[in-house]
Amino acid sequence: METSHLQPHVYEVRRELTLIPPHAASLSIFFGGVQMYAVIKTGGKQYKVAKGDSVFVEKLEVKPGDEVTFDEVILVNDGKSTKIGTPVVEGAKVVAKVEKQGKEKKVVTFKYKPKKHSHTKYGHRQPYTKVTIESIEA
Repeated sequence: METSHLQPHVYEVRRELTLIPPHAASLSIFFGGVQMYAVIKTGGKQYKVAKGDSVFVEKLEVKPGDEVTFDEVILVNDGKSTKIGTPVVEGAKVVAKVEKQGKEKKVVTFKYKPKKHSHTKYGHRQPYTKVTIESIEA
């Protein structure tokens, strides 16, 4: 049969294909290595960030285009070693640039009492600040 000479060709094509998932940047995996990342605390929440990531954090009182420094760094990993703070890593900081200020989509709360002709409707839009991480210093 002629399928025997076609089989090696199929394997060669499969070896040449290298798929990089579109979410590789968010997983901090680049070509088999681990990129430096940190865990920061701001607004009562913790965020895992790497250089180049865009993160939506609780509203900060800054203007778009300004730089923000996060001093509360809980964990730093440089690909070789991990530093865990007690409670924060000494001398570590994350520098980010403010992209924009905004509000999230509206969350509607509707309360009513059956058979009483009583109802209330509330709306809430949580403010946020979008920042892009520029550097991690440990």
